[in-house]
Formats: sequence, C-alpha cells, structure tokens
Amino acid sequence: MADRRGIAGLGGITLALVVLVPLAGCTSGGDGTEEVRKVDAAALVHLSATERADPAQPLTVTAEPGSRLTDVTVVGPDGRVVAGRLSEDQRSWQTTGRLKAATSYTVRIAADDGRGGRGETTAGFSTLAAQHLLTAKLGPDSSGSGVYGVGQPLTVQLSEAVKDPQARQEVERALTVVSQPAVTGGWYWVDDRNLHFRPEDYWPTGTTVGLAFEATGSRISEGLYGGDRAALALRIGERVETVVDAAAHQLTLKRDGQVVRTMPVTTGKPGFDTRNGVKVVLGQERKVRMSGETIGIAAGSAESYDLDVEWATRVTWSGEYVHAAPWSVGSQGVENVSHGCTGMSTDNARWFYQNTRVGDLVTVVNSRGKGMEPFGNGFGDWNISWAEWLGHSALGGPVSTTAPVTRAPATGMIAPQL
Repeated sequence: MADRRGIAGLGGITLALVVLVPLAGCTSGGDGTEEVRKVDAAALVHLSATERADPAQPLTVTAEPGSRLTDVTVVGPDGRVVAGRLSEDQRSWQTTGRLKAATSYTVRIAADDGRGGRGETTAGFSTLAAQHLLTAKLGPDSSGSGVYGVGQPLTVQLSEAVKDPQARQEVERALTVVSQPAVTGGWYWVDDRNLHFRPEDYWPTGTTVGLAFEATGSRISEGLYGGDRAALALRIGERVETVVDAAAHQLTLKRDGQVVRTMPVTTGKPGFDTRNGVKVVLGQERKVRMSGETIGIAAGSAESYDLDVEWATRVTWSGEYVHAAPWSVGSQGVENVSHGCTGMSTDNARWFYQNTRVGDLVTVVNSRGKGMEPFGNGFGDWNISWAEWLGHSALGGPVSTTAPVTRAPATGMIAPQL
C-alpha cells in the first residue's frame, strides 16, 4: 500500500546502472566471422530520473553524442511493460504510458556507440508515493450467500469526490466487470463519489459476476492516485419478478417467466399513494418496528401508528415494504388503505418473504403515486432508459463484460539494427 505521507515518507530514488557484458575488443570467430565489439553501454546512456522521481512526469532515456539506442524496455514489479516511443534519430526514448506512484521499475537498455560497438545495461528507479489516494467500496456486500436477484446493480463508492471528466474516465477504466455469460452494460455517475453499473437488460439467471477496482499507484488526476485494489464476486439467482397492481389490489409473482402465485393486497391510500415503477428488493426483516413519525406523521394524530410488523421485505430506504398486515385483511383485494406499503395476510407475507431475495424486482403499476426515484431511495436504476443511462458514463458508451484474453505484454523493444 502506498505511503500516505507523500514525499516526506519516501527515501531517495535509487538508480543503479549495471553493465551486463564486459568491454572487449574485436575478435575473430572460429569460422572466420568477426564478432561484434562489446562496449560499456552504461557510459552511452543517461536517464532523466532524479532522486525524487515524479510519477506524473515521463521517464526519458537519452544517448550520448555519436551513440544511438537500439532497445529500451521499462518493466514494473508486476511484469507489465510501460509503453514508450523512440525518436526518429534514435537519440532518445520516452515513456508514453503512465508511471505508477510508489513503484519500483527496471529499465533495460541496449545501445550502439556508432563505431561498431554495442552493449546492454540495466537501471532501477522508484517513483514517489502519492499524497492522496483514491479507494473504492464495492457493492453489493456479498459477505452472505453471495446470490442476488436479476435486478441487482453493482455499486462503487469512492473515497474522494471526482468531478473532472478525464479523471472520471480514469476511474471507469480502472473498474472491471466480468460475467459469465457476458452481457452489455454501462456505468452511471450518480454523483461525484458514487457510480452504478447495470446491464442493458436484467442479469440472466445463473450469471456469475466479478467486479474489481484496480488502480493501485495509477494517476487519476493531479495529485490523486489509485489506492488499494478492491474486488467482489456474486451470483445471480432465478429471475423473480413481482408486479403489484394497485388498481386491481393484487400481487403477482413470476419465476423465470412463469406465474407462481397471485395474492390480494392493499397499497397506499390517497395522500399516501405507493410509488409507481420498478424497485429492487433491498433487504428482508423477520420483524421490524414501524412508526408513522418516520414518514412525518405526528404522534397521536388520526394517521399515527407504532407497531411491530412481520415478514417485511424492504424496497425503499424511506420505509416502503411488502409485509404482513393482518389488521387490513378485509380490505386486501378490495381497496387501498395503507400508508404506502404493500400489505397482505401473514401467511402470504411469509410466503413472499421466503420466495424472494435481495436484488429481486418489485414493480408497482396503476398507482396514483409519484414515480420511483432513480437514486437515493433505493435502486430505481431500471426506471432510466438505456440511452439516458449511457449518457451518464464518463466514457460515453457500453461495456462488454467478456473476460479479457490474457496475453503476454508487448515488450516495446526496438529491433536492433545490425
């Protein structure tokens, strides 16, 4: 993990040029051919790195007058090669890829002295630690069963606000979503610290999903670099979709497209109308205390209530549930009498609780209530059109969750000229 003390917490840079081959004169091979004259390449090149190498600045390798570079490779501790470019006259080479903070690099150089002599050398250097680190908290929390419904979005909460468009692009590039089967999805910046990822359509049943934030040492913006890696894995269960028809006073649950059960319910009465739209199950509570004061109803008023409720399946953070309401069984299937929740008999609520999970879909239709909020009161992500969703990505396009093909990194080496 990078030292948060920044420059004050890092020792001086170490540059050690090591000649790989000794100096030798021209010699004649046993077959009559002339061997290449070996030279001290360390004396032919110069590195721009100083004792305090800034990772935001490129590394430059230059050749002494009369000499030229033939091979230059910069490699990090993970074996990845930093991209670079050689000048047309082969007198200098510069990194085009970004250096990471608090990272040690190895530089391998081959040079020609212009008089028929060639040699190789190796140098090592380290970059300064970042003063500010960006970390990410990933969701959903898969510490439990790790199985979620088809409507579950992936969430990222950043430790620092990221406002600059280019910095947001760096964040999205550092986020990797891989799934089997692969889907087309996209990122949506909810605000400066929070992003959501969802597929174009709901997750397929049985999908395995991996999410990772991998930006350790990478530059995000001026003075801000990626912190520790974060990752999670989850699995998508059966496609469970519930439709609550507020006008018909009934709830229908489907599993993988097939109707499993239809039950009478009651929803929000006038003034407390249940929100229309697609919601995602946020959690389940065997028993929960509900009070009218939490939604602005004064204690002791005609609408006040304070009671224990069983088999409660939450769909908004503000307190909308699908739950047992034995006190309103006579109204269920007939009229809407609740304060916004979907109420049903105790037996039906228990069955619903046992047959749904976090991430399942609950859609309310034909209510006189307002629409479900896209963000802030649960997961209303599915109420946003796909085109609008993509418009809130910093990179401005869809993401394929196909696992990347592992390839040996390009060396960036320059073919030696004989």
